[in-house]
Order: sequence, then C-alpha cells, then structure tokens
Amino acid sequence: MRDNLIEKNKNKEIDLDFIDTLKFDEKCLIPTVVQDVDTKEVLMLAYMNKESMKKTLTEKRVTYYSRSRKELWTKGETSGNTQQVEGFYYDCDKDAILLLVKQKGVACHSGNYSCFFNEVFCAKEVSSNELLQRLYELIKDRKNNPKEGSYTNYLFDKGLDKILKKVGEESAEVIIGAKNENKNETIYEISDLVYHVLVLMVNSNISIEDIKDELQGRES
Repeated sequence: MRDNLIEKNKNKEIDLDFIDTLKFDEKCLIPTVVQDVDTKEVLMLAYMNKESMKKTLTEKRVTYYSRSRKELWTKGETSGNTQQVEGFYYDCDKDAILLLVKQKGVACHSGNYSCFFNEVFCAKEVSSNELLQRLYELIKDRKNNPKEGSYTNYLFDKGLDKILKKVGEESAEVIIGAKNENKNETIYEISDLVYHVLVLMVNSNISIEDIKDELQGRES
C-alpha cells in the first residue's frame, strides 16, 4: 500500500523534513503528476520547488512553480479552478511527485477537464463513472465561467424553472422513445435527459458523490 502523507497525517501537522530528502533537478524543481482523486484521471503535469511544496502541504490547496514566469502560482487563484490536496506521494527514486486532488472546475487552461486530451492510442474506453464526472465538471465550469453562445449557460441564465421544464420535456421524450420500442431513439433521449439532469444537479449544488452515497445507502 502506498504511503499517503495526507491521509497518514490527517489529524496532525505534516512533518516537512522529508522534502529535504527529495531529488530536485538542477533548477531546484521536481515534476508533479496530478490525478483526480475520484475518477483517477490524470489531469496535468506541473512542477514544484521546496517553497511551493511546503505551501501546498500546509494550506492543502495546490501551489506550483511556473517555469515561464519564474514564480509560485496557486492553481485556480484567477480562474477559480482550484485543486484541494487529498493525497501526496513521491516515487521510489524520490525525483517525482504524485498528487491526488479534488478538482474544482476544469484542470486545463484550454477548457478541457484534463490537459491530456490529445489521444494517440487508447486500448480501454473511458468508464461511465469517469465520463459522468467529466461532463459534470464541464457543466460546473460553464456555470462558473460563462461562454457566449453556450447552451448550458443559456439554461443557467434562464434559471431553475427553465431547467426543470427541460428535464420534464426530456423525460417525456424518453417515455415516447421507449413506448415506440425504438432503441436508438431511446438511447438518444436518455442521453439528453442525463445531460439536463446534470445541469439541474449543478444548479442545485448536488454532486455526483451525493447521488452515489444515496444509491449505496439503498443497497441494504
């Protein structure tokens, strides 16, 4: 089992002396892989120095070192797309860091949830859990960072009544598709319904984890 410094020191202050044992490069930096704690999706690769690492472990909000600006930067301080540290690991050679984070909004400046969206090859399809979480976070980002011409922002601008109306309309479309025994139509309409339900969830501040917890409670 990996030694998670965050979990290990959950109820006490983390001893930062281990930082001096890590192997930083000639510029006093160490590569940092960032992973979503819920979906396990790799979000980005960044760099830390000793100061940013101490700040991150003390405040539990991720701070990196910008190689271009040559200064510390706290993720999300301008965009709002913050990262809360849930896990902190270093590798066997002590020259790389793995962060598990609770991502708010999207991780990439391009607007994508992950910076690793340029696919060359993938033998495994994205899981349904990852897909739903990614879509939820994209919808949440649209709410926090509106984009002109976005249908999602149109729904948020119109408010709860409009969103509820769309959920009702899409529910009816699902019923019609199923009644007609048309599989393709039903799949299409269920997809529309799921999207609008996710919009409703974001608008109502209900997370995917909230729904998972409720469903798990019903298993008994």
